[in-house]
Amino acid sequence: MNQQIISTLKEQYTRDIRKQVVKSILNHEKNDNKEALESSYKIVNQIFSYIISELGWTIAENSNTWDDSPLNIMREVFPKIQTTNWYKNQQLPTSKPSV
Repeated sequence: MNQQIISTLKEQYTRDIRKQVVKSILNHEKNDNKEALESSYKIVNQIFSYIISELGWTIAENSNTWDDSPLNIMREVFPKIQTTNWYKNQQLPTSKPSV
């Protein structure tokens, strides 16, 4: 399933577009350009929502297994997205909680 989502996204967005999205986010974060950053985040959030929806992903309370597939797919599709604040902010709700 993950590979199918990755393939679909790569077909929809060329490598140059995917790289540009990340580059724009990093640039807007660096320059603290809130308006442009909101626009860039909106695009990435829509794609992230699509991934979550396609996976049927939910946050399960008290789960012994933690699924970070949505972020893994984002890393696969968008080169260097893990260097953005957007990604770091997504890790909190989707990372395995420490016990």
